[in-house]
Amino acid sequence: VQLVESGGGLAQPGGSLRLSCAASGFTFSNHALSWFRQAPGKEREFVSGISGSGTNTRTADSVKGRFTISRDNAENTVYLQMNSLKPEDTAVYYCARADFLTTWYNPDEYDYWGQGSQVSVSS
Repeated sequence: VQLVESGGGLAQPGGSLRLSCAASGFTFSNHALSWFRQAPGKEREFVSGISGSGTNTRTADSVKGRFTISRDNAENTVYLQMNSLKPEDTAVYYCARADFLTTWYNPDEYDYWGQGSQVSVSS
């Protein structure tokens, strides 16, 4: 199993970035996938998740209305579109595969993680 994030970088406040997570080594549509983030000195926090079929999503209140998760099961890729970025969105963003999911927010319910992609928001 591999999860490889890309698309991070530096953005100005109010700007946009799109993260991608390319997956391999498993049946992609069988698993929910989520984005987490971790800022320096803080715990890893849930950002947004999407079910295997793509019909169900969950987004943290802190990014709701600004971030949108989507997936392309034909391309084995999950995306995070981030708009209206704020300095507090600065963090390393991780893609994670859900094992048996009972709650989106618990990192322990995810069995594979990507290496992370740095997102920095600054003027």
